[in-house]
Order: sequence, then C-alpha cells, then structure tokens
Amino acid sequence: MTQGAGQGPEMRTPTVRDFRVPAYVHDAGPYAGPPGPHPQPTAPYDRPAEPYDQAAEPYTGPAERYGQPGPYAGPPHGGAGVPGGEPEGYTPTERDLPVINRGDTVQVAVDPEAGRVPQPDEGPGPLYVVGDVHGYLDELVAALREKGLIDSEGRWVAGTSRLWFLGDFTDRGPDGIGVIDLVMRLSAEAAAAGGYCKALMGNHELLLLGARRFGDTPVNSGAGTATFQAAWLLNGGQKTDMERLQDHHLQWMARLDAMELADGHLLVHSDTTAYLDYGDSIEAVNDTIRETLTRNDADECWDLFRKFTKRFAFRDDGGAQAVRSLLETYGGSRIVHGHSPIPYLRGDVGSEDGGDSSAPVVEEPHVYADKLAIGMDGGVTMAGKLLVQQLPLDN
Repeated sequence: MTQGAGQGPEMRTPTVRDFRVPAYVHDAGPYAGPPGPHPQPTAPYDRPAEPYDQAAEPYTGPAERYGQPGPYAGPPHGGAGVPGGEPEGYTPTERDLPVINRGDTVQVAVDPEAGRVPQPDEGPGPLYVVGDVHGYLDELVAALREKGLIDSEGRWVAGTSRLWFLGDFTDRGPDGIGVIDLVMRLSAEAAAAGGYCKALMGNHELLLLGARRFGDTPVNSGAGTATFQAAWLLNGGQKTDMERLQDHHLQWMARLDAMELADGHLLVHSDTTAYLDYGDSIEAVNDTIRETLTRNDADECWDLFRKFTKRFAFRDDGGAQAVRSLLETYGGSRIVHGHSPIPYLRGDVGSEDGGDSSAPVVEEPHVYADKLAIGMDGGVTMAGKLLVQQLPLDN
C-alpha cells in the first residue's frame, strides 16, 4: 500500500532483509544522525594478519525455506515489523538467508615463505577476483597473502597483477572501514607497480551510502515506507564503521563502477539481470548508476539498492539463459559475481528438505549455469571462506 493512496493506513516497512544479522555483530544502537568528528582509523597493515577468530554462539536452526520465513519480530531497536504479504515486485531477495554464526573454526593457513605471484615477461599480469569481504579484514589479509599478492606487512608485492574486488566491503563483520582503507591503499600501490587493484559496487555500499545520506528519511519501498537507517541496522550495520566513515570513503564508494569486462569475464556484484534496467552497454550502466547517486534522491537510491539485492537469477530453471542475456548485451564469455553465498547456490543450505544446518564447507568458486557463471561469495559471514581466485578457471 503506498502512502497517500487513500486505501487505509500507511504500512511502514523498515527494510528488506538481505541476510539476518548474526549474533556476533556489534550492537549498533539507535543511530542519531551523522556522527561528529571521526577518530582516525587504524591502518590495516598495522593489524595482525591472523584470521579473525572471535567466538560466537553456534547456529542452532535449519535454514528457512524460500517462501516460508519464520516469525519476524521487527528490526533491532523496536522498529515495526514487516507486513505478512508484500505486493508483486517488492522482494529484493528471493530468500530470507540466515547467517550461520562464526566460531573459531575458520583458519587460513599462510606460509610466510610463500613466493610472490609469477610475472609475465611482457603484457599484463595474472587476473584475480575477490568475493564478498563484509568487514572481515583479517581473513582478507590472510587470503591475499596466501595468494602472494601482499607481503607480511600488507603491502602489494604482485607487480603487474590485476585484482578485482566484487563489492560488499562492510556490514556484519568487525572492520568494514579497515577493509576499504586496505583496498584504497592497495589500489595506489598496485598502480605504482604497473598492475591494478579495482573494486565494484555492491548492495552494501549502496546501503551504507544511503544510511549516511538519508538516515530516517522515509522512502517508498513498494509496500509503504522504509528507511535506509533501518535497512542498514537490520543488515548488519556496524556502529564503529559509521563512526569512522569519512568523506573520502563516501566519495570512493559513490564512484565505484557496477560492472566491468576483464579478459572475457563480465564482472558484477549481484547475480541478477537488473543491470539491464540501467543501460545496454557497460559504460551506460556505470554512468547511469553514478548519475543516480549524484542526484541524491532517496527514492531513486532505494530503488537502486532494492534491485542490487535481487539474487539467484542464474541458479534455477532459465538461469543459463539469464546469464546469456547479460553476456549478449555487455560482452564476455562468463559472468563472475559475488552477493549470493555459494552454499545457497549449491543447495547445501536452504534446500527444499531444509538443508544442512552445520557450517558449510566452501573451498573454491562455484561454476554453474551451463558453466557460464562463477559464484565467488564463499560465505565468510556463515563461517565459510573468503575466496581469492585467479582467472580463468579451467572447469
């Protein structure tokens, strides 16, 4: 029901959940507007490189079936509940994905004597992609070291190698701003060495931008009103990230591209065909999304966020055709994406029989949709693995 439609009282939906907020996230507390002076963030290379091993309560329940969400008591801090039935076209995510709480079981072995990435005699270096990080700075540092891209001090040592991050740097994990700082620094170091480190925009970048810009401003969600602030909190927003967020972080996020083509791989964040709504070329899509953010219209930005949270377009019947529609429009022979954790793409959790409630095991990217799509979200928020992968994949 839309505001002012004259069809009864307005329904207020504080957000649409992309994932449930795990128990270990910091208590964000009520957000009272943009914070005051920001403390200087700790440089990511001053942090230890060991994997984050903060213990959390174990996950005790099976994943909910699609279309049958469990009882929802509203967002944190007393927000209103989500209506029982949303109108057609409202749901940004096709599943309400629970998060399996992290324990201390994820350990990434790092050989301190591991060699650096071999460099070609001429031309560009090897191409790597990184899945969703979600604030897990220590896991990211360990994974990049394991691949020989950075050294023990967190410095770029991969020469002319090329590194793409597929988005979702913040929320749920302990140090989203530290992750952004690391990526920004590696971008400068890689460029100086003749390579590059670049990043795409994920739905959580849009969410954090919206929470900072618009706060409690109501937006038309398609089922009444929602707010970016409530959406950010419900999707794992961290108070420490908001406190440390500075203008240069906001500018960096707002200028990120949404898609790129690298060595025949179409790189995107979300496994959705919604990119087609924004242009018929990579340049047009990136320009349209950047212009949308520049206009600073809360409803337009919410609609962009909503479309970026859509998922599973490549997974089920018709998935391969959905991939082909994007490849035919934007080029490339394969799509590489993050956003949807591999255990859900594989059906390990959230399957029709309830799935396996234990922590999923993810060791490598997921190739599917007639081998046209590569999923890169190893499920670091589900006690999974933060994936860094060299392309191309042989399988």
